[in-house]
Amino acid sequence: MSSLIRCPPERILRPLMKSYLAGGAVKNTHGSSSHGFANLIPNRVSSKRFYRAAVCTEFGKPLEIEKRESEEELSSGEVRVQVSASGINFGDLLMMLGQYQVKVPPPFTPGSEFAGTILEVAEDVENLKPGMRVAGSVTTGAFSEEVIGNSAMLWQIPESMTFEEAASFIVAYGTAFMGLKRRANIQAGETVLVTAAAGATGLAAVDLASHVFESSTVIGACGSEEKCELIKQRGAHHAINYTNEEVKSSVMDISPHGADVIFDAVGGKIFKECLRSIAWEGRLLVVGFASGEIPKIPANHLLVKNASAVGLYWGAYAMQDRHTFDWSIQECMRHYKAGKINPYYSATFSLDRINDAFQFIKDRKSTGKVVITMR
Repeated sequence: MSSLIRCPPERILRPLMKSYLAGGAVKNTHGSSSHGFANLIPNRVSSKRFYRAAVCTEFGKPLEIEKRESEEELSSGEVRVQVSASGINFGDLLMMLGQYQVKVPPPFTPGSEFAGTILEVAEDVENLKPGMRVAGSVTTGAFSEEVIGNSAMLWQIPESMTFEEAASFIVAYGTAFMGLKRRANIQAGETVLVTAAAGATGLAAVDLASHVFESSTVIGACGSEEKCELIKQRGAHHAINYTNEEVKSSVMDISPHGADVIFDAVGGKIFKECLRSIAWEGRLLVVGFASGEIPKIPANHLLVKNASAVGLYWGAYAMQDRHTFDWSIQECMRHYKAGKINPYYSATFSLDRINDAFQFIKDRKSTGKVVITMR
C-alpha cells in the first residue's frame, strides 16, 4: 500500500487544495458542503436534473453509488460539466483512506481528473461555452456524472481525442512534459532513463522522449516482463526489469556514457542505482517515491559528474507560475493534435464498478491509467 500512497500524481493537486481549503468549503455537486479546488461552470437549471455519484461515506470503506439532485446555481468563474470519463489518480485513494495531506471530511465524492461536455457556464466565463468537450481537474467530485469546477482548470480537447484518452492525459502528460522540457532541458539525441515506466506518468515520459524530444535512446525500467513489453510498444528502445536486473549495469551496457536525463518516480534503491548510472552533466529528475523510501543524495556523485538532481512538482506551477503551467498542457495538446503522442489507459470500469477499479490498481494489475466511464 505504501507504493500506492507515494505515487507522484497525487502530489500535483496539493498546492491548489491548500489554497482553496484555506478559504473555506467550496460548493460541489453533491448538494452538501465539500472542499473542491475547482468548481466548473453552469448558467441556470430550468428543471430538476439528477445524476449518480460515487460517495465516500467513511474513510477506508467502499464507495457507495448515490443519486443526487443537480440544483446549485453557479458562482463566478464556474462551469458545470456532464462527465463522460474520469481517470483514477493515487491521490484519490489517499483521500478515500483519510491519508491525504489535507483531509476532506466524509461524505464526499472523490475524483480529481475528468473529461466531458460543458452543460452551463457562469455569466462571467467567456472562453468556454455549453457543448464544448473539455478535460479538467478538481479537488473532489470527478467520480460523478456531473461536476462543477473552475474555468481556469478546464481545457478544450480536440474532436479526435476520446473522453477516455482525455481523462488519462492532463496530469500525466503535463507532469512528464514539464519535467523533461523545463526542469531537465532535454536535448535531441540524449539518452533518457524512465523508472516506473509502465505507470501513467512513466508512459507519458517515454512517449514524449521518443516521439517529441527525439531522444536517441529511451530506456524504461519497470517491474515485470509484461510491463517491459508494453513500454517497448509505447516507444522505449530498451526495457529493464528491475526485479531481476540491476539498473546501473543494464544502463551502462546500453549506453556506455550513462543516462543524460533520468526521470525517477520510484526513489529508494532504484534512485541510488539511477544516480550511479548518470552521465557527465546529466540531470536526475525527482518525480516521486513509489518505493516508499525517500533517498538521501550523496552530493559527491553530483560533484564528480557535474550532474544535477532536480525536483519536479508540476501542480505547484498552477499557483506559482500559471503561465508555465498552462504552457505545459498547451504544448502537450499541440503534440497530440500533430499525432506525435497518444495517451494510454489499460482498463475501463463503469461507475457501478468503481470499487473493482480501485482493487484492480491495488492488485498491481494496472498499467497507464485506469478510467471510470459514466455512460
